[in-house]
Amino acid sequence: MAIPTNKEELRQAVEINYNKLKKELSSIPQELTRIQELEGHAKGTKMSINNLLAYLIGWGALVLKWNLKKDNNESVDFPETGYKWNELGRLAQKFYEDYQTDDFTTLKQNLDIHVDQILSLIATKSNQELYEINWYENWTLGRMIQFNTSSPYANATGRIRKWKKQKEI
Repeated sequence: MAIPTNKEELRQAVEINYNKLKKELSSIPQELTRIQELEGHAKGTKMSINNLLAYLIGWGALVLKWNLKKDNNESVDFPETGYKWNELGRLAQKFYEDYQTDDFTTLKQNLDIHVDQILSLIATKSNQELYEINWYENWTLGRMIQFNTSSPYANATGRIRKWKKQKEI
């Protein structure tokens, strides 16, 4: 799928990539979701399906937090307070820890909620707000949403498909 360049393409990218991810998740047995077999987000680490969902939830939550702060004219620590852009592996580990007690079903429900909130956010913004003004440094809000939602959903789908093939699921 091409990189979205407007509001409608962004909405479609989020919906399409998330629906593909949900389809892959639907056939995973819950008893396999805590096993750390997937390549982790930090070099040399392994993660579970649940960790992968925690990662996606964590980034979705950050997108919503960034937008809320910006809308309230508050300063935003990008990517997150206490983390720099070159520490994304450490941030991924934080996301895994934040949701470590949630089971697979709860994580899927939580991700559904975040995706609905992201889609609502997109719906409330104009095309100009999403794609015609810089929102963070040289990036538009639309690109920041895409970088942290639809693109990671597509990446997660690929990781899961590869893992399923290895597991013969």
